[in-house]
Amino acid sequence: MIERRRRRQSHVTIHLTGVLGLLIVGTTGVAVYRYSAYLTAVIAASVLLMAASHVLLARAIRRHELIEHALHDTNRELESFSYSVSHDLRAPLRSIDGFSQALVEDAGPTLDERSRSHLERIRSATQRMGRLIDDLLALSRVTRAEMKRERVDVSEIATQVAAELARHAPARAVAVTIAPGLTATGDPQLVRLALQNLIENAWKFTSRRAQASIEVGPTKDAHGEPAFFVRDNGAGYDPSVATKLFGPFQRLHPASDFPGTGIGLATVKRIVHRHGGRIWAEGKIDAGACFYFTLG
Repeated sequence: MIERRRRRQSHVTIHLTGVLGLLIVGTTGVAVYRYSAYLTAVIAASVLLMAASHVLLARAIRRHELIEHALHDTNRELESFSYSVSHDLRAPLRSIDGFSQALVEDAGPTLDERSRSHLERIRSATQRMGRLIDDLLALSRVTRAEMKRERVDVSEIATQVAAELARHAPARAVAVTIAPGLTATGDPQLVRLALQNLIENAWKFTSRRAQASIEVGPTKDAHGEPAFFVRDNGAGYDPSVATKLFGPFQRLHPASDFPGTGIGLATVKRIVHRHGGRIWAEGKIDAGACFYFTLG
């Protein structure tokens, strides 16, 4: 609604500016008519050029709007389709998992080791698919959710996320450093989700470090604009495949080493882009990674 109002105001401004320009040139032409026929011809040509330019500009704006609306409708349809398919897949997966579990419980003593292994693999696969669907639904909701911009305490959110991770893994010793006073303007829920994914990623990929460390702090991008970073000393990644980092279902490490669905960073990218920002990363194999992002 706000975007539509801004667009309407922009159109009115463009048309008023064009009309005002024509009036000024026309008035000037009337004033000089009695003094110079040459100047009058020049001004008349200028009026025609201005009018033609205004018409062409209006047509270009209209074409841009039509393309924008078409892209918006297409994206909404794809998101709706993704949400519907993901939602409809949950029920049969639950049935497969439930009946497999029932079979293990009811016929477990009569099954040989190989048969039990097959059933466990079926359950494991359906549960993994369920997690993928949950993440896909979450990714879809990120795009569909209405944004409410307000002042966000980034430091407080990061502290809460880190504390929650520590509660779930009390045996791990992770040195988490969060710079105080980090704030941004954005949707609180989406910013929390982005930070949660980034910090959880850092937590996961430092799981094999005896002295794991995670840092959240401020920085600036190449244009001097405020940015944030989440750095860790974990497994890192191969810089030659960095373009795959933010793609859905893209994994740079085997699932046997670091479990996950490959949706987290894609979710962060969508959140950042919805805020008009950008995200990039630096890292090396076995030397940790650092993710930078702005929020517009």
